[in-house]
Amino acid sequence: MKLTDIVAADAVITDLKATNKEEAIREIVNSLRLAGKVAAEHTDAIISAIMKREELGSTGIGRGVAVPHTKHTSVDSIVATVALSVNGLDFAALDGEDVHIIFLLISPPDRPGEHLRGLETITRHLKSDDFCSFLRQSKTPEQVIDLLKEGDEKQF
Repeated sequence: MKLTDIVAADAVITDLKATNKEEAIREIVNSLRLAGKVAAEHTDAIISAIMKREELGSTGIGRGVAVPHTKHTSVDSIVATVALSVNGLDFAALDGEDVHIIFLLISPPDRPGEHLRGLETITRHLKSDDFCSFLRQSKTPEQVIDLLKEGDEKQF
């Protein structure tokens, strides 16, 4: 699985306005709605499902990165996007550091293997310090997508 296969380019945010975890998740899910990847009538339920998942344990995995995710019946296939926070925000990350890179993933509940492969693909790329550094420096969605393409080719 490649990041460029699952990341909705039209939903990438390079200047996240949110100042806390819930605002961030709401802003990112709304970007997926505006990109036509999530139906308007399901946005609140998806946000709620992601927040419920966060209650089980933060998806702030450390090193300035978070990967909030959920399974929801309103999506037909796995979809993700990327959001960058210049100032960072408290995501209750495992290392206590602010989060600057957020990959949000939603997948159909009847495809748990695909969900896990999506998470694995995202985290494999995020293990690269270079990838994360260049991602944080991206100023436009096009730069983010170009970096994802490069990452897919290198298979970080």
